[in-house]
Amino acid sequence: MARAHWGCCPWLVLLCACAWGHPKPVDLGGQDVRNCSTNPPYLPVTVVNTTMSLTALRQQMQTQNLSAYIIPDTDAHMNEYIGQHDERRAWITGFTGSAGTAVVTMKKAAVWTDSRYWTQAERQMDCNWELHKEVGTTPIVTWLLTEIPAGGRVGFDPFLLSIDTWESYDLALQGSNRQLVSITTNLVDLVWGSERPPVPNQPIYALQEAFTGSTWQEKVSGVRSQMQKHQKAPTAILLSALEETAWLFNLRASDIPYNPFFYSYTLLTDSSIRLFANKSRFSSETLSYLNSSCTGPMCVQIEDYSQVRDSIQAYALGDVRIWIGTSYTMYGIYEVIPKEKLVTDTYSPVMMTKAVKNSKEQTLLKASHVRDAVAVIRYLVWLEKNVPKGTVDEFSGAELVDKFRGEEQFSSGPSFETISASGLNAALAHYSPTKELNRKLSSDEMYLLDSGGQYWDGTTDITRTVHWGTPSAFQKEAYTRVLIGNIDLSRLIFPAATSGRMVEAFARRALWDAGLNYGHGTGHGIGNFLCVHEWPVGFQSNNIAMAKGMFTSIEPGYYKDGEFGIRLEDVALVVEAKTKYPGSYLTFEVVSFVPYDRNLIDVSLLSPEHLQYLNRYYQTIREKVGPELQRRQLLEEFEWLQQHTEPLAARAPDTASWASVLVVSTLAILGWSV
Repeated sequence: MARAHWGCCPWLVLLCACAWGHPKPVDLGGQDVRNCSTNPPYLPVTVVNTTMSLTALRQQMQTQNLSAYIIPDTDAHMNEYIGQHDERRAWITGFTGSAGTAVVTMKKAAVWTDSRYWTQAERQMDCNWELHKEVGTTPIVTWLLTEIPAGGRVGFDPFLLSIDTWESYDLALQGSNRQLVSITTNLVDLVWGSERPPVPNQPIYALQEAFTGSTWQEKVSGVRSQMQKHQKAPTAILLSALEETAWLFNLRASDIPYNPFFYSYTLLTDSSIRLFANKSRFSSETLSYLNSSCTGPMCVQIEDYSQVRDSIQAYALGDVRIWIGTSYTMYGIYEVIPKEKLVTDTYSPVMMTKAVKNSKEQTLLKASHVRDAVAVIRYLVWLEKNVPKGTVDEFSGAELVDKFRGEEQFSSGPSFETISASGLNAALAHYSPTKELNRKLSSDEMYLLDSGGQYWDGTTDITRTVHWGTPSAFQKEAYTRVLIGNIDLSRLIFPAATSGRMVEAFARRALWDAGLNYGHGTGHGIGNFLCVHEWPVGFQSNNIAMAKGMFTSIEPGYYKDGEFGIRLEDVALVVEAKTKYPGSYLTFEVVSFVPYDRNLIDVSLLSPEHLQYLNRYYQTIREKVGPELQRRQLLEEFEWLQQHTEPLAARAPDTASWASVLVVSTLAILGWSV
């Protein structure tokens, strides 16, 4: 589970964090480390002086007759991570946290962010900025109503507000005699000027056919078929999320950190395909691949990225109906389409289609997880040898596991910033070490590694928690209950079309039994060399129903503030279940292949069914990963794998002989010699 950002869970723009794979935000409150009342003010050395940039921004606001200007933390496509040239909020405030909204008036400037970033914001922002320890549009609007006069105009870049966020601001300001004003020229960009990092210009390339589930022509035909069957008869589909265009045309690039996307929009009709992007970035071979030299229904016409709003507005003048997914369409596009010409769904047909992988895509994604397991196992073996020496810290560890992944076939970098957390740091939400700030790994502490890779054939995300010394009884119990939750959900059989939220509690039950819990969601979808948090699959209330062919993470956890954190995350494929009686039922097939830490498992808490599941899983790991380790002559890692996948046996409460019976029966089930 990666760090939570907005791109793959757009509905959470108004909230403080994506609700998966991490402990809930902890209160890092206390007094502001800044003292702005002294003369001169006391400020940490890490603050950024924003006086000149704020003065210049207010001059731009005056030219637009604005009383206030809203500066969100996202980009025009709600990407999970954003490029440097889109980090407007960070540049104008000095605050580099991934979540937070800035608002500037003619006299004041303020930032709203959640508790994960309070201390960071205080250490980075100068006294020009107020810090508001709240999130959402309501506190922002409340502040605006006290700071700007009646008749005031509140400006915003419409390409940086989602439809839902715009509606939230608009509704809150209604009847206040303040006006929300859309300004397509971003005022921060005007102030940033030549210092603003350039837009990426690396080549946009086509994936080899070996790494795609279908040709782009097959995908286009499938989407057009959905248009034709739609009861509202849309004449076009507009794709705004970068992953949608990347998936549709089997194209990739490197515009976005950790995600192989490129800035683009697509307008698809029955008779034309218009791809809005920087044409100079396409090689002649890629243009030929897209049939861009013709004008037929299977010819992709490349138009300039900056012209998408004008082009959509012009298209909307005709007798048309444009189908959009509201979760990813920004207000800058939405406002130029007459409402009677809109066909809206929460997610576009492309987003829904790519959520279900075909058989080839499933095979590709599974293969990437085998190689990914090799990299993680190499790292765990290395840690066992080097942590006792006292030479490993969180940051050097993160660098090494990224290096091991980079050595795997078809690697294209990490899928998110590696979370390498030792001891109490593992209980911190969204913790990632830096070269300057990190903790030494110790045999006396638990260590949590949440990491993933991008490969041409798939995207991976796995979390393992380990302890090299003697864990406490409570640590073992908490770990084992998290493991039970992982197993209970992974082996669950449930009716087809069941929503993930209906079964999510199975991952929590063992923790709940002991009065424990975790403050995050239980899983998210994952892509084929796309987004590590692929919406709309998962266990949240607004995820779509589970279907055969979907991939999701399963990642329960437990976090003891100030002491340790536990998370066990696997990626699983939704498959048909075999049931005693006929029916349409589903279950999960885990495709992550790294064993859990035996040192942290309290076997006495496991039922015979848990043991049977775990031992079969370990046998699968041996069968999938063992031959790959042997093929590559990674003999030390192979021996480690054999040791860590030895079958586990129950501890009998009464006699040792009963334990022996369980051992023998377990081995017999697995077909291993006794």
